[in-house]
Amino acid sequence: MSTVTASRTRSPAPARPRARLDWRLRFGALSLVWGFSFLLIKVATGGYAPFQVTLGRLVFGTAVLGAAMALKRERLPRGARLWGHMAVAAFFLNALPFSLFAYSELTIPSTLAGICNATSPLWGMALSLVALSEDRPTRVRVAGLGLGFLGVLTVLGAWQGFHGLDATGTAMALLASLSYPVGWIYVRRTLAGTGRSHLSMTGAQLLLATLQLAVVTPVFAGFPTHVHLVPLLAIGALGALGTGLAVLIQYGLVAEVGPTTAQMVTYFIPVIATAAGVAILGESLRWTTPVGAVIVLAGAALTQLRRRGEA
Repeated sequence: MSTVTASRTRSPAPARPRARLDWRLRFGALSLVWGFSFLLIKVATGGYAPFQVTLGRLVFGTAVLGAAMALKRERLPRGARLWGHMAVAAFFLNALPFSLFAYSELTIPSTLAGICNATSPLWGMALSLVALSEDRPTRVRVAGLGLGFLGVLTVLGAWQGFHGLDATGTAMALLASLSYPVGWIYVRRTLAGTGRSHLSMTGAQLLLATLQLAVVTPVFAGFPTHVHLVPLLAIGALGALGTGLAVLIQYGLVAEVGPTTAQMVTYFIPVIATAAGVAILGESLRWTTPVGAVIVLAGAALTQLRRRGEA
């Protein structure tokens, strides 16, 4: 970055660019925020129904994105076809996975939910081989896929007959992690190259997800009859930090260091989720959980390797 020397004429000095927080600090903050999200979901569902938690999360997250758009004077995108595609993306990337994780944590610990979230790259690899012809399989990536799902079986203690785990809750958490790559594949096929701002597109996406939950929640969960302060604060933090602020940090990281480095945050989330669940919520931890999580992360890392020359 070049500096500007003062001239003898008193011309107005150009505005200095705002100093940005080092990307490593922002990377760490994003890891913490998303890692603690599973603890916040567990606390929130202690006072409110899962759909209520998800709706509140989306309301707070949309408010943060709306404020950011107002500050940058950005408008929502236009076009009925575009909004139709974004509605599908909102369902698979926000409304569905957020709701599934909230329901899953009624019966499974937050540590397990956080580890299930780490399987998203594995599902993405498996789906991309079918849905995206440009993603060619390699031996290393296929081996990573197999290794990752072996890690899932280790976490679940498959050889013990999944003893002590709620099958429905675990399945919901895994389906939630599957929903993310389904959504991203859909986005790549329908919304890539639109030329619109990431901020305005994401703001519209969260708004649509909020509207989807606003329709579903009164039907299946009704309205809260009592105010539970701590769970309500958890919902506020989950939405404002874990959804709104986290998205802003993520896009900043992608723009600065690229998607490959930015997506490495995925590998820190289960570590933080597990530590938070054990230390703060007092959740029990079997040896299969950390061992399986390491295997899952190793497999996920292998699936993200690209041939030389690939983006």
